[in-house]
Amino acid sequence: MIRIPVNSLRHTILARLVLMYLVVILPIILLGVYLYNWSYTNASEEISRNSLAQLSSYLEGLNREIEWLEIQQFDILQESELHKIAVTWGMMDSAEKRSSVNYLLHRLTSIKNSSPYIKDIYVHIHSIGKTISASNAVRTLDQQRYDEIRSIGERSGARLMRQGDSLQLTASKFGGNNVKDPLYLVQIELDNDKLKDSLKPLGVYPGSGSILIAREAGFTLSSTGTPPELLEDFIKASKGVDDSTMLLDIGRREYHFNIANSDKLALSLVSYLPEGTVKRPLIKFNLWAWVFAVTSVFAIIVYAYSTYRYVHRPLLSLVQSFRRMEGGTLDIPIQHEQKDEFGYLYDRFNQMLVKLQTLIDQDFKQKLMMQKAELKQLQSQIKPHFLYNSFFILNSLAKTGDTDRIELFTIMLGEYYRFIARNGEDHATLSEEIKHARMYTEIQQLRFSRRIRVQFDELPVDMQRIKVPRLIVQPLIENAYEHSLESMPNEGFLRVTFERTGSECVIKVEDNGNSIDDAGLEALQHRVTGPAESHEMTGIINIHRRILLTYGEGSGLFLSRSSLGGLQAAIRIKIREENGDVQTANR
Repeated sequence: MIRIPVNSLRHTILARLVLMYLVVILPIILLGVYLYNWSYTNASEEISRNSLAQLSSYLEGLNREIEWLEIQQFDILQESELHKIAVTWGMMDSAEKRSSVNYLLHRLTSIKNSSPYIKDIYVHIHSIGKTISASNAVRTLDQQRYDEIRSIGERSGARLMRQGDSLQLTASKFGGNNVKDPLYLVQIELDNDKLKDSLKPLGVYPGSGSILIAREAGFTLSSTGTPPELLEDFIKASKGVDDSTMLLDIGRREYHFNIANSDKLALSLVSYLPEGTVKRPLIKFNLWAWVFAVTSVFAIIVYAYSTYRYVHRPLLSLVQSFRRMEGGTLDIPIQHEQKDEFGYLYDRFNQMLVKLQTLIDQDFKQKLMMQKAELKQLQSQIKPHFLYNSFFILNSLAKTGDTDRIELFTIMLGEYYRFIARNGEDHATLSEEIKHARMYTEIQQLRFSRRIRVQFDELPVDMQRIKVPRLIVQPLIENAYEHSLESMPNEGFLRVTFERTGSECVIKVEDNGNSIDDAGLEALQHRVTGPAESHEMTGIINIHRRILLTYGEGSGLFLSRSSLGGLQAAIRIKIREENGDVQTANR
């Protein structure tokens, strides 16, 4: 599969289609999240408002009840019979005492029965050492308790005081010049059980409850079922906090707290509600929200996969096919199973491949036939070239009368022309070509051995099987003799070397002649590598043209100044190997 660069992914059709889908679906998801949060907040606020209203209503009712009790308490303080008992108890006979006490008991009982919050009413008469209560009638005054009640009342200015585990209402009556000790003290003890029962209606939700707190008195009273740790943690967390609502994490559960305060009674009434209870009405909504979210994510995945499968992958396949076509592969049609627009594109692409292959085949065959015809023409031009030079050499040897050299020369000349006479082949292996060039060099050495020295290296083994056009090395050696070495009186030097670097083979023919200057060398190189002319091509231009036709660009004949001082003619062959055999460009 084709790898698309990461920095170009945002420009693909797949990315844009997925982005468009997200643009459509994300607002819906965000709207769902907003609706859920709005519903939760609204439900929480509604519960808090209702709870605070209930708490305030309860405190108002409790305040009215306390005010009524205080009125009754004041009435008792002003009761004449009570004053009579406190002042004249020692002067009263038994009948009067009994009558006054019974009256007072009746009055206390009536008040006790008039309010569900009263546990008992006590009248402590210090002057006679008696305590009269609605529940226990007359008993001896408990001095310690009496002192404790007085001490609490003097320290606290609150209407409600704590004694033991309950709240108390106290009022004192002073008389005469004695302002230190009251004549009597009226104490109303509130019933904790009744207060707890009154808190129950405030806990309308599962797991909810209420707490009554008198901070100045250090008194707390919670509804039945309130966890102790909840009460303790709330008391600690709420110190110095004036908020009407709080959210606390207690015992791995979150609780909502709503707080109402009564300045008149110095009381705080708190309701608590588990977070799960607040969310309970939203459970179904929450479930559907998750279903919607999961469905949306699944839809995004399905949409992205479908887009990839039906749009992106066919496009990748098409792009891959175009790149194969760029690489020269034209015989691999692409298939598409779906009958859609891509099927139509694939069919047209396959038809284009067939048409392109047909046109390329036609053009290639025409070009190949033209190259072969031109190559035949070039080879036919070079074959007579050595003939007249050979006759000149043979004539020179005959004039000297050297029959041994003539015999050797004619044998080598026969081998030489046998190679040339193989008209059925346009190419030969490089080993055959070099053998032919070496034969020519030995023929020339029969004539110039005294004036010209030759270095002819051995052909490397890995270059021997390379297929080359025939007669490309020998003409270069002939050119070195004819234009440089023959004119030198002595110390002429001819060198033939071979190099192979990777996929390039180089054959160098060098001499130490001075027949051409730098300007002439540059002009000659331009003629060799320049555009082909329509006139007759001979010599080194012939060689360059044939190598170029055979191996393509990068190959050919390249002329330069040799390190020996003369001309260097280098044949460069760009080769490619397939299955161990060296292939030419147009085979």
